[in-house]
Amino acid sequence: MIATVIKSTGSWYEVRKDSGEVMQCRLKGKFKLDDKRITNPIAVGDKVVIAKEDKGDNTWVISEIKPRENYIVRKAIKKSEHAHILAANIDQAVLIATLAMPRTSLGFIDRFLVTAEAYRIPAVILWNKSDLLKPDHLSVIDELNEIYNHLGYNTSLISSLKTTDIDSVRSIFSGKTTLIAGHSGVGKTTFLNALIPALNQKTSAISSFANKGVHTTTFAEMFIMDNKSFVIDTPGIKELGLIEIEEDELSHYFPEMRALFGKCKFHNCTHHHEPKCAVIEAVQKGEIAESRYLSYLSMYEDEESHR
Repeated sequence: MIATVIKSTGSWYEVRKDSGEVMQCRLKGKFKLDDKRITNPIAVGDKVVIAKEDKGDNTWVISEIKPRENYIVRKAIKKSEHAHILAANIDQAVLIATLAMPRTSLGFIDRFLVTAEAYRIPAVILWNKSDLLKPDHLSVIDELNEIYNHLGYNTSLISSLKTTDIDSVRSIFSGKTTLIAGHSGVGKTTFLNALIPALNQKTSAISSFANKGVHTTTFAEMFIMDNKSFVIDTPGIKELGLIEIEEDELSHYFPEMRALFGKCKFHNCTHHHEPKCAVIEAVQKGEIAESRYLSYLSMYEDEESHR
């Protein structure tokens, strides 16, 4: 019997059959040894085969994981050489970002976009909490939209507290399985409650002292908008460590750098200090945003330090 994993708590999994029935399953031990560098052998979004453990027992187990169409990972928090799968079999990834209460750094945004690019997953940026923004914030949003829209990323400015704003982006999620990610406190849960009113998920206040959010979501979980639209919520991410990306491949996941592939003097150009580097020249001419180039250097140095 095939089902979709909709929640993972580490030891038990909630799975949903095509009929809509939700069941509790546990994992057979053999999967725990398949890949020692993955902290979670099964992720939300996985298609799995389930079966009764014993004929006379009502306990269900996951006996097989079907091949994944894709997945998106991050570096594990406690094991830097391990990967943690955020979600599998997704159509797009949506980043909820904010310029205030708390502030999402451009480095974090670019790491998220690079991760999505690496797994060929379309990405969208939703700037949340528009109701808290001052005029100078709005001008920054305009500048950032110009950068990211030019690269092919859709962006929208919203407030999760405004029904009209939620309605304006609802079509983004229609007919798709979407991963939603962001720092703690950016309003993911409030956004989800507005997008799918029946959820009524618990939210937490922002700490005004630290200007950081309180973790509300503990485990990744898939929610149902309708029969063809699903949203996967993930725990708030403090830092997004890259994994499974080699330093010599990193520039391929920056669309503006990928467009210059083969135009540098040296075929193995790192875009750091080499003469006649097409990327550096594009930055100097303003054709590549300086913020994006700085993000690239930061990621490259991180990967180099872990060699």
